[in-house]
Amino acid sequence: MLYSLHILDYLDPVNVPEISNDEEYKDGQVGKLIEVYEEEFPDLLQADLVLVGCREERGARRSRTVLDGPDRIRRQFYQLYHWHSDLRLVDIGNIKAGASLNDTYAALRSVVSELLGLGKTIIILGGSHDLTLAQYQSYVSRKKLIEVTCVDALIDINIDSTLRSENFLMELLTDEPNFIHHYNHIGFQSYYVHPKMLETMDKLRFDCFRVGKVKEFIDEMEPVLRNSNMLSFDVSAIAHAFAPANFLSPNGLSGEEACSIMRYAGLSPNISSIGIYGYIPENDEHDITAKQIAQMLWYTVDGRNKGQREASLTDKEYFVEYHTAFAEVQTIFLQSKKTNRWWMQLPDQKFIACSYQDYLLASSNEVPERWLRAQER
Repeated sequence: MLYSLHILDYLDPVNVPEISNDEEYKDGQVGKLIEVYEEEFPDLLQADLVLVGCREERGARRSRTVLDGPDRIRRQFYQLYHWHSDLRLVDIGNIKAGASLNDTYAALRSVVSELLGLGKTIIILGGSHDLTLAQYQSYVSRKKLIEVTCVDALIDINIDSTLRSENFLMELLTDEPNFIHHYNHIGFQSYYVHPKMLETMDKLRFDCFRVGKVKEFIDEMEPVLRNSNMLSFDVSAIAHAFAPANFLSPNGLSGEEACSIMRYAGLSPNISSIGIYGYIPENDEHDITAKQIAQMLWYTVDGRNKGQREASLTDKEYFVEYHTAFAEVQTIFLQSKKTNRWWMQLPDQKFIACSYQDYLLASSNEVPERWLRAQER
């Protein structure tokens, strides 16, 4: 296991009594089936999903003696029943805190980058939302051009703030050289976002979806995530009633909607890393938020299982092909016989993920906005 020697330097093993004692879990529960780094480091070669915790919160200037957010989530996730035992889950522990915030970034970046090199899908249990920077830098270190999606009630480009968690998006979107092909923002709450910020994002041809639109057309988020390579999810996007550790807003996504988004992420053949950030365990009454995140993880696994059954677009027998024209443009739509998902062809002959609504618009001789935005980029 030469691949593990390097990342072991950056990891602490899982040390939660409820997790360490297998007798606490029943047959079929995640805790019985997941391979956990306790004393021996697990073999990663056959892993389908790899969990890693990062308890770093200095970017939000939170200084606490007990940083157990990832472990609180683990306690809840491990009690859920694993319906897809053919998917191999591995938990490699927690990133060691560095002497400085940037040291922790470097450790997380190194671990995620090495796992990406092995072709693994990584789920990061944070930690404050600025850890998204280290998640993104893992791709930069591999010189990989990616599409990034962020789920958050805020758009963290507050240049007046000294908190990294409130301004990290500025660095992520403007750093040079930049490896972001496209950026999507899901679930922002308009009253927290300056209108000019939305204007700037639109000029850059980034796609931002306010929470009301997401809730009304949740299915439209599936193609967004299918086209993405990296997902960053801040629990502040979830309404307080469903995630009591979130004190930001009484409004936001419901628990079910958050799970749907994570299931779409699991379904995506392109997403290779998912970060869940912003969980503050001392605010979490009865561990409801930890349970919410655990169920979001469960739906990610569920989506991954279904996504593995999707055929390649080159296997024509598994797709229904529709030829249509709009605005004097001839194009092709594909619908999967296995999952009912849709793709549309661009003028360069490439296919991008789309929705049934896009097909209906094209059939009515209207230009789908998704097609137009892709062309503008």
